[in-house]
Amino acid sequence: MDFTILGKEKQFRGHAFDVATVRAKLPNGKERAYDLVQHPDSVAIVPVDREGKIYFVSQYRIGAESELLELPAGVMEAGETPLECAKREVREEIGMAAAEMQELGGFYLAAGYANEYMTVFLATGLYEAPLAPDADEFLKVRAFPINEAYQMAQAGKLGDGKSLAALLLAEKVLF
Repeated sequence: MDFTILGKEKQFRGHAFDVATVRAKLPNGKERAYDLVQHPDSVAIVPVDREGKIYFVSQYRIGAESELLELPAGVMEAGETPLECAKREVREEIGMAAAEMQELGGFYLAAGYANEYMTVFLATGLYEAPLAPDADEFLKVRAFPINEAYQMAQAGKLGDGKSLAALLLAEKVLF
């Protein structure tokens, strides 16, 4: 498919993301402008303890206007690798570090209008090693047996897309 980016122009600079207008030449030769949310890449972590429980966090999300149950996740800082970010985020969000971090894969969160790519890690060998949470995060940590976590996902009780995708990537390792 012959799809060519002709140019990008930043329209908005925000705290969490920027928005650019992207001009593209389509396969039929016509040109079109798209809005693109430019967001740093991120990670999601599936933390599993020795008892076979998966750790989640519950937090209020502006887009949902409610609390969502989610796997720990976060945005990569400048110069940080996905693995470094995952190690930091799991400590900030659930207060535990992992003896082992296994990369499971990744995905674009909303490729139709955003460029954020999320890498997923399985964290095992958990031990207490808390870091201070971000100033705007008010998290409640919850843990569920692996089977119960997957039953909740299948029953539609997890409304967070990244958590559902991360659980899908972890399924091959956990079962």
